[in-house]
Amino acid sequence: MSRKSVAETREGPLAGVRVVDLTGVVMGPFASQILGDFGADVIKVESPEGDTVRHIGPSHSKGMGPMYLALNRNKRSIVLDLRHPDGLAALKRLIERADVLLFNLRPASMGRLGLAYEEVAKVNPRIVYCGAYGFGEAGRYAGKPALDDLIQGAVSLPSLVGRVTGEPRYLPTNLCDRTTGLTAVYSVLAALYAREKTGRGQSIEVPMFETMTQFVLSDHMFGQTFDPPLADAGYVRLLAKDRRPAKTKDGYICVLIYIDKHWKNFCTMLGREDMLVDPRFLRMSDRTRNVDALYAFVSETMLTRTTAQWMDALTAADIPVTPMHTPTSLMEDPHLADVGLFEWIDHPTEGRIRQMNVPGTWSDTPPSVRRPAPLLGADTREVLAEAGYGTDEIERLLKGGAAREPETTAG
Repeated sequence: MSRKSVAETREGPLAGVRVVDLTGVVMGPFASQILGDFGADVIKVESPEGDTVRHIGPSHSKGMGPMYLALNRNKRSIVLDLRHPDGLAALKRLIERADVLLFNLRPASMGRLGLAYEEVAKVNPRIVYCGAYGFGEAGRYAGKPALDDLIQGAVSLPSLVGRVTGEPRYLPTNLCDRTTGLTAVYSVLAALYAREKTGRGQSIEVPMFETMTQFVLSDHMFGQTFDPPLADAGYVRLLAKDRRPAKTKDGYICVLIYIDKHWKNFCTMLGREDMLVDPRFLRMSDRTRNVDALYAFVSETMLTRTTAQWMDALTAADIPVTPMHTPTSLMEDPHLADVGLFEWIDHPTEGRIRQMNVPGTWSDTPPSVRRPAPLLGADTREVLAEAGYGTDEIERLLKGGAAREPETTAG
């Protein structure tokens, strides 16, 4: 059965859960999209200016850029001006009927709006109140601004890159935003499960700095784990200068010759059984200590054949290997075509666009893509009506500027 036919006949695991989403840019929208993919009804509450990420990259329509489209499917968009008393009142009515409030405003801002946990819990004690922002409120950095680049630097990622390349650089992906977003997802899911057992909601804080510190130092605390330290911080294999895609005669290939079996198979394939008795490389622990020499040997060897020849030889020897993709070639990968990860769809306002489906498969309650990313305020009337507003009240909110509908889609 295809992904689409499964989705048409079964509900996702979070069907019936309503999420009020007060997030923008990458971290929060990535998290709320996953909840939406799992079947939750996600109401994206935007300011009159809209989510900043709407305006990143090329687009056909105003505010419908590619990153926005990739982060905001399975959501309904409502525009509320929270600086307007009626807009704030409308938000609070949405929260009364919600299961989850997800936000990345700083806690002080939430407090000024009358949306601190204590206030929200008075009107909805079952709410799962999840804040994802830069720094934990118990520390001295509480309230400081935090963006992906800043957190990468704060948790030493550019420093680690610099130890390999000689120059600190940020990773070319929003790793901190997405990792913290995933942390918010599993935190919300765990809190929903706890609520099923206790009947009570709770407040959750998901700070980027602490989350990413744990993420990075799980690898790189290394010898500093012990008292006294047994070695410097930094996992030596990950910091080896030749730990990189290996250059072949005609391109690059990604190969990992790591465990004892792989090393034996590699040396045997090359007819280099002498390397199997080299004391530098006898066991994995030896190869880790001498990782620079190991990677140098592998890099020199890879230059002797073409990428296709190595793909065939290494696969036959049961050694982990993949081609080195570019973002463009990745979208043409045959395995991803087999599993249907990419799909061309007709967006109601943006024309034909490529989307990524939900990774993985479920036997009974599969996640699904049910609706495309919406125009700014596309669902304002519908959501307000569900919150109990009558037609005349909705018109008053729109005319008074407390709520808004979509503007022209001309880009």
